[in-house]
Amino acid sequence: MNLIETEFPGLVVIEPKVFRDERGFFLESFNRPFFLENGLPVDFVQDNHAYSRGIGVLRGLHFQLPPNAQAKLVWVTRGAVNDVVVDLRKGSPTYLKAYQIELSAENFRRLFIPKGFAHGYETLTEESEFMYKVDAGYAPRSEAGIRWDDPDLAIEWKAKNPVLSEKDNKLKSLSQFDSPFEF
Repeated sequence: MNLIETEFPGLVVIEPKVFRDERGFFLESFNRPFFLENGLPVDFVQDNHAYSRGIGVLRGLHFQLPPNAQAKLVWVTRGAVNDVVVDLRKGSPTYLKAYQIELSAENFRRLFIPKGFAHGYETLTEESEFMYKVDAGYAPRSEAGIRWDDPDLAIEWKAKNPVLSEKDNKLKSLSQFDSPFEF
């Protein structure tokens, strides 16, 4: 595995070593010793799998509030997505900045997202399967989010008229949110 640091403290891209031959490929999708050796002591407790049909399906920007905040390891097993995170950690040098990366079944990249980030993605292919590990289970009372099109974030989404859930359509703007996360 190859770890690529971003300008966002704690946010890293992981490129697994892919072994290919005429039968297909093999890779390690997660390796605890590698995470520990690279200063990422995370104890994942749940795996999630999402399927999206159609280009321009947008999910996010979601996060869970403390004490149920989640660190995530995300990747795509079918298709491709434009993955977006926003640093909500007060005191971070990248506070309220967005980071974007294409994750696909072709590039095998993973993104490790520490606690204190909002997360979302939009599909770039007709069918997409999105996988992620979390270090805390889903807690409905801690569920929160920020509007995907918040002008204060100026995220450059590819879809101009994305397909959203009713819940995501009702998310608040950043100006209505006081972050409880600290860096």
